[in-house]
Amino acid sequence: MKTYLNKMRGGTIQRSFVGWKDAFWSWLGAFSGMALICWLSAGWLSKELLIVGSFGATSVLIYAAPESPFAQPSHVLFGSMLSALVGVVCYQWLGTTPIAMALAVSLSIFVMQLTHTVHPPGAAAALTAVAGGENVHQLGWLYPVFPIGVGCIIMLSVAITINNLARHRRYPRYW
Repeated sequence: MKTYLNKMRGGTIQRSFVGWKDAFWSWLGAFSGMALICWLSAGWLSKELLIVGSFGATSVLIYAAPESPFAQPSHVLFGSMLSALVGVVCYQWLGTTPIAMALAVSLSIFVMQLTHTVHPPGAAAALTAVAGGENVHQLGWLYPVFPIGVGCIIMLSVAITINNLARHRRYPRYW
């Protein structure tokens, strides 16, 4: 029991200093990516849903932690789309029930791990497919492609452009 409880103590970590330049590039990327998605959603695609909550978390990864494995393009795109598909399946089979929500999140993690595309916001995309309301449910099987896939491609395009403008950044690390 003592060994088990000692695991919960955690350890010390040495955090690297994030300077204002790095914070600026993260801000610029996140602002540009989300502004583009919001602009497209409000203007050109006003009748379609393009803004999804998981894009906020994706922004943190691809703009503030671009070196993270979870932020790499294959993880962002395929992890999000596969998870959204899992969420649609759960909604189609079980509706908006608590078990459908729990299965959407847990099965999306399972699928992302098996496909080596773990992207934490993907689980949010799966949950949104079940609990996202009528606008999301009307999209049905299209939801993994639009808004999830298209939104991820837009955000990745901005991330590749902005992150590589900074001399000290390189994105992606791998595809």
